[in-house]
Amino acid sequence: MRDDRGSATVEAAIGISALTFVSALLLAGAGVATDQLRCTDAAREAARLLARGQPARAEQAVREIAPRGARLDVVREGDAITAGVEAEPVAGLLPGIRLRSRAFAIAEPGSGP
Repeated sequence: MRDDRGSATVEAAIGISALTFVSALLLAGAGVATDQLRCTDAAREAARLLARGQPARAEQAVREIAPRGARLDVVREGDAITAGVEAEPVAGLLPGIRLRSRAFAIAEPGSGP
């Protein structure tokens, strides 16, 4: 006859560890999705403000809307403006993953170069 005492404890510990790991993955995924939406919103707002000739407000909008440490890249070709926002998701807790979003706008007349 085998002694099975303690086997339920080991199985419970393994089950709890697996549940904790899956929960952490779900939370990280939700954080990435939220930060991607914030990058998209920031890029859209920056493109709109750049089209109106307000680059300082565009950078301020990215600082306020996008995740911390996000970077704004602007490409202007004639009247076409492309605003790109790049950031690390979940405050940099997921190394090697970068979020990127771009938005396009046409400059309003008289908005400057």
